[in-house]
Amino acid sequence: MMPISALPSKHGIGALGKEAYCFVDFLKGSKQVYWQILPIGPTGYGDSPYQSFSAYAGNPYWIDLDLLAAEGMLSVADIKGPGFVENPDFVDYGDLYEKRFDLLRKAAVQISPDDKGFSSFCTGNAEWLYEYALFMALKEEHGMRSFHLWPDTYRIYSEKSHAKTMEKLAGKLHFWKAVQYLFFTQWEKFKAYANGSGVKIIGDMPIYVSPDSADLWANHNLFQVNAKREMSSVAGCPPDSFDSDGQLWGNPLYNWGCHKKQGYSWWIKRLKHAGKIFDVVRIDHFRGFLGYYSIPAGSLTAANGKWRRGPGEDFIASIKKMAPEITIIAEDLGYLTPAVHKLLRFSGFPGMKVLQFAFDGSKSNVYLPHLYTENCVVYTGTHDNPTIREWAKSAPPLEIKFAKNYLGASSRPVLEDAMISAAMHCKSNTCIIPVQDWLKLGGEARINTPGVAEGNWRFRVRKRRLSKALAERIRHLTEESGRAMT
Repeated sequence: MMPISALPSKHGIGALGKEAYCFVDFLKGSKQVYWQILPIGPTGYGDSPYQSFSAYAGNPYWIDLDLLAAEGMLSVADIKGPGFVENPDFVDYGDLYEKRFDLLRKAAVQISPDDKGFSSFCTGNAEWLYEYALFMALKEEHGMRSFHLWPDTYRIYSEKSHAKTMEKLAGKLHFWKAVQYLFFTQWEKFKAYANGSGVKIIGDMPIYVSPDSADLWANHNLFQVNAKREMSSVAGCPPDSFDSDGQLWGNPLYNWGCHKKQGYSWWIKRLKHAGKIFDVVRIDHFRGFLGYYSIPAGSLTAANGKWRRGPGEDFIASIKKMAPEITIIAEDLGYLTPAVHKLLRFSGFPGMKVLQFAFDGSKSNVYLPHLYTENCVVYTGTHDNPTIREWAKSAPPLEIKFAKNYLGASSRPVLEDAMISAAMHCKSNTCIIPVQDWLKLGGEARINTPGVAEGNWRFRVRKRRLSKALAERIRHLTEESGRAMT
């Protein structure tokens, strides 16, 4: 598991260029089958991939500039001109925001509206591309402010009333469509190379859309908002032993009654889109389909929320009927009940097991490896967890003692290796190890800390760390555990 943004590419952030292909070669050499990434959407509030401007679009920052130069769409001087912050350990999103789009504009103007490839892309993705491009053009026109702050004329979406707006913003509309064309052109070539090397891509689908997104703006009837597009309730999770205030995510909640009347068509289209982009789709916050935590809009914490009933088996049955070709992983973490487990069994989707959750001292803890079934995916940790090294330093002493006894690890360094080995040797059909754990990195390499708004999603891998010695170590354990790619 490693985000695309974490690749050791040039120009400030990982991208879909040379280093993405080199990492596929690294995975092939170490006999890996899956590469799991984070959501691919344009990052919004807090630079979070879970707060994207679109549930369909790709991240402009991932467009590889060197590939554009090789195709004659940019010059070497163009790329060197901005002087990107080159920190090999962290992404500087502010620097990217200030400098990246000027280069993409230079490339976009070379794409003619009559170009066959571009025209075909626009036609094939018209269902979402038109709304997204218009949304972004209007955001640009309004200083990139949230659409909730736009004048009513623009804030209330209407294809008919926006006809004149489209003429006025024709240049901006072309730019945002062209950016998506560039992204998906590079993505398709990269994915074809990965698949040709025997590596499948596991994509991540957030259950919720951003409050500032083309999805909410153009489909308000599918969400719990009023006529002014103001949210009545927002998403989050309840208080627990880790956070007495709970987590206030702030995402709009679905109007599941409307979705049901439409045969869940919006969700089916979204899943089918993801199924074309990825080989496997991990759906975030699966338990939200059974019941979701609803917090009154305007609340300062999540403490006053209530559980509301979700679409449950009716929704899952629609997915299995209308999109049976899509391979899905259900992120079934969080507040789980017997009813959630029942829904997961009904779906047939593999759930997730996180080793860091296993060692609270209970012999019946479902995250203990000897209790796993084959139909699940095991992780040492996810993007929301600390690395193993950080966990081993910060977890309660009794948990560490239990883990050492359970895994037969006498010390902290041995514990790191023992956790990876336990995950690799368990009966789960699939095992995903974060790259930070293979590299034995500490808290500085954590991807996200839930509930903390700033400083997340920045981690990058230094190229020298993805060494032949590491590939050999991964390959050896993969073969020893019977998980080697054939």
